[in-house]
Amino acid sequence: MRIHAIQTGTVAVKAGQADGGGRRRRSFARLFADRRWTDPLPILAWLIEHPEGLILVDTGETARTAERGYFTSWQPYFRLGLREWVQPDEEIGPQLRRLGFAPDDVRWVVITHFHTDHAGGLAHFPHNEIVTSPGAFQEARGLPGKARGFLPQHWPDGFAPTLVDFASGAFGPFPASTSLTRAGDVHLLPTPGHTGGHLSVAVEDGGALVFLAGDASYTQRLMLDGRADGVAPKPSQAIETLTRIQRLVAERPTVYLPTHDPQSTARLTAREPAARQTAM
Repeated sequence: MRIHAIQTGTVAVKAGQADGGGRRRRSFARLFADRRWTDPLPILAWLIEHPEGLILVDTGETARTAERGYFTSWQPYFRLGLREWVQPDEEIGPQLRRLGFAPDDVRWVVITHFHTDHAGGLAHFPHNEIVTSPGAFQEARGLPGKARGFLPQHWPDGFAPTLVDFASGAFGPFPASTSLTRAGDVHLLPTPGHTGGHLSVAVEDGGALVFLAGDASYTQRLMLDGRADGVAPKPSQAIETLTRIQRLVAERPTVYLPTHDPQSTARLTAREPAARQTAM
């Protein structure tokens, strides 16, 4: 298999969101009052060239975020807690074409969760099979989804993703999982925390495991420290997920790749396992 890191622009959030909320969620008032912003962080999607077909993990962001009215106007997070920079040629469709593929070539599009920087590129895949967790889909739908900071109004018409049931049994420290491929080498794992329905993708690639973490943590360092982010609805749930990931990387060589970690692309290229860093 070959795995590509595809950067679809950059994003900045308040430092209090990214640096870890610990065991307590920060109030949004406190978060918005924070004057510190992160540096621009990558918005990564991942393309897996698999013998059974191309697999895309997340779609990255859309340049439409620069359009007036794109964001839900009454949701303050978009005005006070988020900055994004995406050019049209950075969207996932043009990026796939530069790699020699078309969006229609993708067999499965896996969505870790429906925040716009992970699902903003869905418009490029109106006819593909979209795979996600039942929780991720339900929490992002309708008016309640908009209130939680999702943008279901921009989903393709008739959007009906395939909802996984995590019925394949345990995967290491994770009590539930599902195998996406017949070969059983691409696993979908429930990793709730950043959102209630969040999932991650574990790819068995030779002797190593490549863990496409989404926003299970913003960086590898925060995962190793076991720190929930500042907007996790249930920090204790996020910490439980991070503890499972820590156990996994201790049990087997694991290349840990969060979406917004500036070092993720380099770790993928070097195949540097997180377990090695834990022992340092």
